[in-house]
Amino acid sequence: MTYKTDIEIARQAVIKPITDVASSLGIDADAIEQYGKHKAKLPLSLLDENRENGKLILVTAITPTPAGEGKTTTTIGLADGLRKIGKKSVVALREPSLGPVFGMKGGAAGGGYAQVVPMEDINLHFTGDFHAIGAANNLLAAMIDNHIHQGNALGIDPRKITWKRCVDINDRQLRNIVDGLGGKTDGTPREDGFDITVASEIMAVFCLSESIKDLKKRLSEMIVAYTYSDKPVTAGDINAVGAMTALLKDALKPNIVQTLEGTPALVHGGPFANIAHGCNSVIATKTALKLGDYVVTEAGFGADLGAEKFIDIKCRSAGLKPDAVVVVATVRALKMHGGVPKTSLGEENLDALQKGMPNLLRHVSNIKNVFGLPCVVALNRFPTDTDNEICTVVEKCRQFGVNVRLSTVWADGGEGGAELAEEVVRLCETKSELSYCYSLDESIEEKINSITTKIYGGDGAVFTPQAKKQIETLEKLGYGALPVCMAKTQYSFSDEPTKLGAPDGFNITVRNVKVSAGAGFIVVLTGDILTMPGLPKRPAAESIDVDENGNITGLF
Repeated sequence: MTYKTDIEIARQAVIKPITDVASSLGIDADAIEQYGKHKAKLPLSLLDENRENGKLILVTAITPTPAGEGKTTTTIGLADGLRKIGKKSVVALREPSLGPVFGMKGGAAGGGYAQVVPMEDINLHFTGDFHAIGAANNLLAAMIDNHIHQGNALGIDPRKITWKRCVDINDRQLRNIVDGLGGKTDGTPREDGFDITVASEIMAVFCLSESIKDLKKRLSEMIVAYTYSDKPVTAGDINAVGAMTALLKDALKPNIVQTLEGTPALVHGGPFANIAHGCNSVIATKTALKLGDYVVTEAGFGADLGAEKFIDIKCRSAGLKPDAVVVVATVRALKMHGGVPKTSLGEENLDALQKGMPNLLRHVSNIKNVFGLPCVVALNRFPTDTDNEICTVVEKCRQFGVNVRLSTVWADGGEGGAELAEEVVRLCETKSELSYCYSLDESIEEKINSITTKIYGGDGAVFTPQAKKQIETLEKLGYGALPVCMAKTQYSFSDEPTKLGAPDGFNITVRNVKVSAGAGFIVVLTGDILTMPGLPKRPAAESIDVDENGNITGLF
């Protein structure tokens, strides 16, 4: 059977004018700022609407594999499925980064018949939010170096500048650089580096801010360097906050687009979950809750990363609580966790499936037993899945006290998510009490150990001498009560990508700890995690082209 590509399906769809999508939510056409016919920005004033919030549904997943899980596709299909059963739903997603679009993973607008559109726009420049974030980040970097060049009144130690420049492209060449070379007028020579834009603290601040006032406060508190006497220097000290806010003020308004079936979609902000907090903006989520009776959102990568940060950082900061959680899995991915190579995933293998199931069950246990939330497993069905394999997953989950619902949204759109939608509506009516993985009263080391043991299933964390010294400094500076944001490989519960399934008997190695004071959390770098990815041997960019009529090919 020949399947249409995502881009072919998206191009053949009949897309509603964005004014009609806004109108379906009770928003007048004059209130939105249109970016062409099919995308727009919503006013921040919608947050002040005097109406009861809808139900919040978090979609997360098992530990990702090259076999694919379809988390974003399921998120979109579930929102469409809720509409199919008569519910007023809105989907809230992150914006894709150009890093994976041109790298290995591809875009992040869903797939098949469960996509947000216009797919090409969303995966490329969209409404320019990431460009604004990158510009604000690099303006601050330029002002720091200019301050030093113009006399350094604050006494910044050039060796202790912690603020990096950024670009939204995977580029390993920029991880570590020397700049300021040349003559006296060309700046102060120093070691420097780039992060990918989605790892910038400004991205985290952008996604956690709830107003322009809150944005300015958070920007002003960002630590960018230390003085010769080890005193922190902030963006507020550099007098950069007003200019950065001017660059970000329009970007802060949430973007509205639609699914292939016309369900409203708020796509806004986009930090990675392996190196940042992995959630779309608080503004978009809270706006969606004012507009819909059911809001479906997702958090990046597996539940050990995205869902943990969604709850321990985003929910704690913004006062949010999911009413239900969906854990996405596939038979193919579970067999890969059970040791089957990607080339053999189409063959029935119940033994490997049994060996891979602990990965799913550990994620489910975390949602239910650590965070106290009701959940359902969405089994994203592939044509090669056998009835025996499906029954194995259903039975194992039933024994664990969680229901499984099959999802065929890639092929069937909202119709393929209707059964999942019915179960989610049922779960939303159950009573639950949200718990966090750790208390803010715990020390930084205790919080890291809590995540390692409770969420990852490890024995604890091992701290390098440098990390221990950094933690001691941060606690002396008064940052010990902040939540922690773990930067860890997405491919394993451990910090070693090759340890699949549900490993135990391991330690997490913490090698670097720093504060994102504006975002309001401690960043913990583990294992070999990098804040600037590199391109693979054959990047996706090599397959992307544009014909003489302006039609893009190769985008997925």
